[in-house]
Amino acid sequence: MDFLRYADQSAALLNADLGDVAGLVSHLAARPWLQPQCTDRDCMLLRKFQRELRPVFEASASGDSAAVVDGLNELMGRHPVTPQITDHDGHLHVHVASRVQSVAELLVGESLLGLATLVCDHGPTRLGVCAAAPCRRVYVDTSPNTSRRYCSDRCSSRANVAAYRARRKATSSP
Repeated sequence: MDFLRYADQSAALLNADLGDVAGLVSHLAARPWLQPQCTDRDCMLLRKFQRELRPVFEASASGDSAAVVDGLNELMGRHPVTPQITDHDGHLHVHVASRVQSVAELLVGESLLGLATLVCDHGPTRLGVCAAAPCRRVYVDTSPNTSRRYCSDRCSSRANVAAYRARRKATSSP
C-alpha cells in the first residue's frame, strides 16, 4: 500500500463533511464497495476522530514535532491499528486488516497507519493547516522542500491575489 495515499486520505477525511451518511458516502466516492456499509454510527465515530486528529495537524503546522508524535501515539493507543499483508493485486503489500468491524474503524486505521508512516519516513512537520484565511482545511505536504502552505491551488491563488491587491493598494495610497 502507498502510505502517502493513506496519509492524504487522512487529510481528506479530516476535511470531509460527515454530518450524515450521505456526506460519508460522498467522501467515499472513489470506494463504492464501502458505501453500502456506511451507518450513522460510522459518521458519529468519524466526527469524533476528526476532533481528535485535528490537533496533530495543527501541531505539525506550528512545528511542534513532539506534539505530533505524542498525538499520533495517543490516537494509535485509543484506536489500535492491525496491519495485514495482502496480495490482491499481484504483489505483497500492507493494508489495514480486512476484519475490522466498520467503515469508521477501517478509515481510522488507514489514517493512523498512513500518518505514522509519513512521520517516520519524512518527519513530523509534513502536515499543515491552510494559510489562506478563512480556510481551515488541512493537507499533507509531499513537496520536496516542505514548502506547501495551502490546501489547494484555489486557496493559493486567492491568497496571492489578495496579497497583490493589498500591496498595490498600499503603494497607491497617498
